[in-house]
Amino acid sequence: MNTSGNKCANQSSYELEPFFELSPDLLCIAGFDGYFKKINPAISDLLEYTEEELFSRPINEFVHPEDQAITEKHRNNLRNDVPLLNFENRYVKKNGEIVWLAWTSIPLPEEKLVYAIAKNVTPKKQIEKDRNALIADLTKINKNLKQLTYTTSHDLRSPVSSLVAASDLLDISKIQDKQTLKFIEILKTSTQNLKETLNKYMEELKQKESLNISTEQVNLYATLDKIRQSIHSLIEDSAASFEVNFSAFDHILFNRAYMESIFLNLISNSIKYARPEIPPVILIRTKIDDGRKQLIFSDNGLGFDMERVGNRIFGLHQKFHHHSSSKGVGLYLVYNHVTSLGGLISVDSEINKGTTFTITFRE
Repeated sequence: MNTSGNKCANQSSYELEPFFELSPDLLCIAGFDGYFKKINPAISDLLEYTEEELFSRPINEFVHPEDQAITEKHRNNLRNDVPLLNFENRYVKKNGEIVWLAWTSIPLPEEKLVYAIAKNVTPKKQIEKDRNALIADLTKINKNLKQLTYTTSHDLRSPVSSLVAASDLLDISKIQDKQTLKFIEILKTSTQNLKETLNKYMEELKQKESLNISTEQVNLYATLDKIRQSIHSLIEDSAASFEVNFSAFDHILFNRAYMESIFLNLISNSIKYARPEIPPVILIRTKIDDGRKQLIFSDNGLGFDMERVGNRIFGLHQKFHHHSSSKGVGLYLVYNHVTSLGGLISVDSEINKGTTFTITFRE
């Protein structure tokens, strides 16, 4: 019994026409003369031309004018027995709408025919277009922010240096009032810290345009002390209190200037957006969660309506409370400091119940 012969007979009995007619992909046979010889309904449905219209005109007339030259070049390659794989070009529908098609074409020179299949990749192209537009916008914003930071840091260095020099010239040997001496010491420390911060920002901006941001082991206690000194008056005026627990870890591999900016912005926000008549309580602690280090900032302030503004909290120029000094930049900077070094930041908040920011480090 010849089973192989029966197998071949059964295979040859299958009809390919339904496959050709029902395929959602665009299937066609074209001649070396540049005309369609056979098409499946998907081509006519997509381009909205009748079969008669598609057969009566050269294929290149349906191609977008800007793509006709490159399409003809590839068609000549097919005539020379060079297959065409994953070639994308634009076609113009009867109503003027543009569609993108990705072609795979195989020539049969002895028959002067080309067998081709195409997929409609217009949605993918639109996604690529939107993504490229977004990247362009983000690049422009990033460039503008860098320029703003550079200009601000540069312009502030001279007056800050003058303040440092003036404070150094103060003769405190004749001052007896302890409170005055304390204020002078705070002024000198804050001015020196500001000068150092500006210098660090300038150095960061001078680095190569790469993602190789310098990191070091940052002491969290030292960072907190420095920021508390720099905003000493703000803390005292608000009667803010701190609960600090760095028992899980008190050092982290990070960029020092970024960490200081994170502490400064989150602590300042907790004070600025405190509930009226209730002194702010700021909790800062470290935690190990599933092997990853976390730094957590919590307060008892005004909080956010997460359902309404949760997806905009880290956006540039986003403001959620009517505060005269709010510019909508602080949380944007915090987010970028964290994510630029591979970390994550999340927020949990309720109106009048405070806010918690959780930073998860890459380390």
